[in-house]
Amino acid sequence: MRLLVTGGAGFIGANFVRRTVRDRPGIAATVLDALTYAGSREALTGLDDAIRLVQGDVTDTALVDRLVAECDAVVHFAAETHVDNSLADPGPFLHSNIVGTFSVLEAVRRHGVRLHHISTDEVYGDLPLNRPVRFTETTPYQPSSPYSATKASADLLVRAWIRSYGVNATISICSNNYGPFQHVEKFIPRQITNVLSDRRPKLYGTGANVRDWIHVDDHNSAVWAILERGSAGRTYLVGADGERDNLSVLRLILTLMDHDPDDFDHVADRPGHDLRYAIDASALREELHWAPAHTDFTEGLRSTIAWYRDNEWWWGPLKARTEARYAKSGQ
Repeated sequence: MRLLVTGGAGFIGANFVRRTVRDRPGIAATVLDALTYAGSREALTGLDDAIRLVQGDVTDTALVDRLVAECDAVVHFAAETHVDNSLADPGPFLHSNIVGTFSVLEAVRRHGVRLHHISTDEVYGDLPLNRPVRFTETTPYQPSSPYSATKASADLLVRAWIRSYGVNATISICSNNYGPFQHVEKFIPRQITNVLSDRRPKLYGTGANVRDWIHVDDHNSAVWAILERGSAGRTYLVGADGERDNLSVLRLILTLMDHDPDDFDHVADRPGHDLRYAIDASALREELHWAPAHTDFTEGLRSTIAWYRDNEWWWGPLKARTEARYAKSGQ
């Protein structure tokens, strides 16, 4: 298979590319990435001889068309993803997430190429804290932020191209990822790297907000299950039953790093902060026989902490700029 991975130098995409090179040596992988602040060549270190890296914007229709014409399938990770950034400046999110997805859709339509589109559970909005309900394939979209609204828009474009033009596409909607190479602006790596760089961790509001955590390797194993066995036109939800409130996650990080679990600062809550996410992944498990490998969140977090401790060469240059940006907004 000749595979095009958009956004393949970002967090989830780079881990997907690494997994593909490791487990499927017959795959010829091309990575298209704009290499903005959230994507880096360094995330693909050691893969120079195994992949082709093309620096470019997913909205560049001529470039995308040429790369799609050369491949058998596209996995579309490319997106702006950070909620705080979308609140400060929504423009880049409309550009990358909506116009970029349109560019990919038109190319796969022209060339009859298989597409898998990566989405997020944030398209559904949030769930109540005190009811045991979960997101399903039929949950209505109700995005809360510019980020999630643009991802919802992208999903709807994919669904329209499937129905109107017969594009051979699938969608996966995944819960919150954690693991190696995640940018230090995100919740878990920000807290870990704060401790490693002698900064006090920060917690939005009371920390009661609940996220459904999944290790990035489990997310990417699900993507391959959908690529190989998924039904065209379907949307599959990906989750690992990893619900934790933010306060508990932060205290666990501090405990695992031999710090007092209350050694952090509260900061003003994010505007429109979603209360709870929870994924019902039963269709993926039952139809495609997928199951997560990282079922012990504490151990997954411990290994993630170890990775950041051992790889300051990667996150160190990002940290000062990220914290300076947060400081301007009092976070």
